Amino acid sequence: QVQLVESGGGLVQAGGSLRLSCAASGRTFSSYVMGWFRQAPGKEREFVAAIMWSGSSTGYADSVKGRFTISRDNAKNTVYLQMNSLKPEDTAVYYCTARPLTSDNWNYWGQGTQVTVSS
Repeated sequence: QVQLVESGGGLVQAGGSLRLSCAASGRTFSSYVMGWFRQAPGKEREFVAAIMWSGSSTGYADSVKGRFTISRDNAKNTVYLQMNSLKPEDTAVYYCTARPLTSDNWNYWGQGTQVTVSS
């Protein structure tokens, strides 16, 4: 059974940093894309960043480019989201997700971790 377990959320002041982790288990993810989405209160879930499990390709939402960095550690089956220069508008529940390279559907989701940025 596939499991994606996020950790690392919390409360931080504007301008601060947090690193989210996503521990993946239950299958081989070599042909998957791993991603982070977020959902703020009253808003739709939105894409934040993605990385191929194999290779170095990454992608970011315009709102986080230059501030957030997605990375992975294949040996630990873990994906990270380093978030710097945080803003109050980054406040949201952050979700780890995965989809096959050949699909547009994000098949697997974690339970989410809360990130709150105070002004």
